Amino acid sequence: MKDKYSQTGEGSVIRRILRTIPNKDKWCVEFGAWDGLYRSNTAGLIEKGYSAVLIEGDRAKFRELQRNHSRNPRVIGMNRFVGFSREDNLDTILEGTPIPRDFDFLSVDIDGNDYHVWEAVRKYMPKAVCIEFNPTIPTGLEFVQPADPSVNQGASLTSVVKLARRKGYELVAVLRFNAFFVRRDLYHHFKVKDNSVETLRKNQDDVTHLFVGYDGRVFLRGR
Repeated sequence: MKDKYSQTGEGSVIRRILRTIPNKDKWCVEFGAWDGLYRSNTAGLIEKGYSAVLIEGDRAKFRELQRNHSRNPRVIGMNRFVGFSREDNLDTILEGTPIPRDFDFLSVDIDGNDYHVWEAVRKYMPKAVCIEFNPTIPTGLEFVQPADPSVNQGASLTSVVKLARRKGYELVAVLRFNAFFVRRDLYHHFKVKDNSVETLRKNQDDVTHLFVGYDGRVFLRGR
């Protein structure tokens, strides 16, 4: 499933999701966008004519992003850190752009506060969302790091799925590091019989297990 840009086949999943969704506006957003190409979940869409808002906090990487998309007037680059306060959440950042409130696709990948950043998005309701989870956490376990920009622990897939359902989204696919959701009003187009975490999460190579022997010795297995 690997493709030209994304890390573990995300681009192929995204294209299939967007082929299934009706009435697309051809807008996407990615933050943690890096240089706009490396391990990008939106570069393939941009090549196919999508307009995009690409947000990267690192100044040096943002300059590379600008160079990589300098000839494309459909790409809006922003050198910002997306947070979860009123001043820096995604709602506030996107207000000054022409992007629709229900744009097609959002990619969230910031290695830590992904959960809290998505939770803070209220005004915008993208049709599809890709969000990173911590793949070392076993399926079924709930864990969310503190809402703190200095912490990089992430959240479990189970916790991200519970957040998504509170926000009106349903799980449609899971890859090694990322979960994919669509708005509940669009979910029926996907004909998914069972979208439980246990069914859709096929790869658990990164999971770490801790258990205790009858003699009290503690064991670690997995990654």
